[in-house]
Amino acid sequence: MRKINVRTSTPYEVLIERGLISRCGEHIAQVTKSRRAAVITDDIVGGLYAETVMSSLRSAGFEVSIFTFPNGEQSKNLSVLAGIFDFLCESGLTRSDIIVALGGGVVGDITGFAAASYLRGVDFVQIPTTLLAQVDSSVGGKTAVDIAGGKNLVGAFKQPVLVICDSDTLRTLPQETLSDGMAEVIKYGMIRDEKLFELLEKHDISDIDSVMDEIVYTCIDIKRDVVEHDEFDRGERMILNFGHTIGHALEGWHHYTDYTHGMGVAAGMCLITDRLAPQLSERLKRCVQAYKLPTGTDIPMSELLPFCSKDKKREYSSISYIVCPTVGRAEIRKAAVAEFDRIMEG
Repeated sequence: MRKINVRTSTPYEVLIERGLISRCGEHIAQVTKSRRAAVITDDIVGGLYAETVMSSLRSAGFEVSIFTFPNGEQSKNLSVLAGIFDFLCESGLTRSDIIVALGGGVVGDITGFAAASYLRGVDFVQIPTTLLAQVDSSVGGKTAVDIAGGKNLVGAFKQPVLVICDSDTLRTLPQETLSDGMAEVIKYGMIRDEKLFELLEKHDISDIDSVMDEIVYTCIDIKRDVVEHDEFDRGERMILNFGHTIGHALEGWHHYTDYTHGMGVAAGMCLITDRLAPQLSERLKRCVQAYKLPTGTDIPMSELLPFCSKDKKREYSSISYIVCPTVGRAEIRKAAVAEFDRIMEG
């Protein structure tokens, strides 16, 4: 088993090992004195892993209840959140008990926000089952739901008390979902680790499982380092948003239905690189294409930019955005919203 210690305001471990999900109960029992757990999952992941997780928790002495909601970004809303609150109340969960997020990024985001809000804070564990969640959203403490005004606009910082990553769960993913996570992996190579990017260039979506353990560990370790330096996203952590400003706009334009987060990030990285680091554009696009992700969009930029002006990275009349002038190095830049619009429309 590999471990990564995340030293944030609430320190915790990330455990990485194949087959670990079947032993999650014994590890969760080490981070809480309670023996009552509430599992939150979606209707796809629940069918695959809920019984395994609940059985492991029960074997470790936990009383377990479960809440399942429809999969997909469209469920990351205030209505589903209210349903989770009602479930936690009906389950008799107290502040000394624990909540378990079992699933991908949507499950982790909404469960984390519920854990931050319910009774003003309940400990929670992340068991991410998608690549995107394992390498990115499960670590770092960002939790949120979407509202009509935009993606992730209502949320809180809430660090988990434990993250359990089992790479075997990635083998059950459809190719589209695996590709979705690879967008974030490519992002990590672009912003911080040229060797990781070079590793990705040697593979494609068909054989990436052969180096998946190394990828997961490397990406989490990069995020750990960034988050430890800037837990609350006021400086260096902004580099993790490479590709996300336009990416979130693409998701919003599609009403969070038929266009995934990874697709948005991939297209967003390519679009910003086209305009501000054109010397890297073809190299980045080749890598993105190898993992079956889009390198751009046919949607007029004029229709996407209004979404950018509502992005949570906006401050007053300016917006922060990320550029990679070379592979492995990211820069945080800031411009007036009108100037950013001019850059992207150019």
